Amino acid sequence: MMITERLSLYMQLTRLNRPIGVLLLLWPTLWGVWIAGEGHPAWHIVLIFTLGTILMRSAGCAINDFADRHIDKHVKRTEARPVTSGRIAPREAVWLAAALAIISLLLILPLNTLTKLMSIPAVFLAASYPFTKRFFPIPQAYLGIAFGFGIPMAFAAQLDHVPPVAWILLCANAFWAIAYDTEYAMVDRDDDIHLGIHSSALWFGKYDVAAVMACYAVTLILLAIAGEMAGMGAAYYLGLLTAAGIALYHYTLIKNRQRDACFMAFLHNNWFGAAVFSGIILDFFIPR
Repeated sequence: MMITERLSLYMQLTRLNRPIGVLLLLWPTLWGVWIAGEGHPAWHIVLIFTLGTILMRSAGCAINDFADRHIDKHVKRTEARPVTSGRIAPREAVWLAAALAIISLLLILPLNTLTKLMSIPAVFLAASYPFTKRFFPIPQAYLGIAFGFGIPMAFAAQLDHVPPVAWILLCANAFWAIAYDTEYAMVDRDDDIHLGIHSSALWFGKYDVAAVMACYAVTLILLAIAGEMAGMGAAYYLGLLTAAGIALYHYTLIKNRQRDACFMAFLHNNWFGAAVFSGIILDFFIPR
């Protein structure tokens, strides 16, 4: 196999050809980086957490495809993934995930001891998430914690402790993840029923749309509480108001539970995260 073809397969395995997953991890991480840094985080902190997010998300995707290799072949949307289709050996996916995780751990070597210690549960959460859909009714909640663990790590890296506001932000991210990943799960509902896979879309049942909107509401409430704790100003809350408008737009997409529209809503969550981050950036630029 040519090197270019092999690299293309690795891109597919790590989903680097689909950046939405990276963005959904990166936005909340940057929320934490900027709030902990009071609007002026050190450039090396931004770089470390940005690269670390990309690497750990890529590693998580590789482990996910390894864990789901016997499941993905029964789902049309995933049957062509490199591991399931046999173009990449399962052990190769594991080795790639391990290599990416090790590189991400090397990135935090210049940081303090607390951040290094917190990287241990961070790696465990990322590696174990793919297996939770086999027994946990709402694996999306676990995903939200795994996706958002960069938030308390960002505070630890800059403050050498993790204040309560960091955990509020982590909780907000968990509810946001339940919202957007339920939209994603609504696309695969029929396949998940057939395969016996747990998902929030199945657990919420006929109340799935209401649950998604409720999770958006809780996310915004928790972000507002975090803003109050961090002493954020009007621009921050304007960002939250914009995010609320985006969430309402998602309702128009998912209310009829059509697959393509639900998937569009999932992808559109990039703008929800960006709206919150824009509010944070603007708030620190405006004199108080």
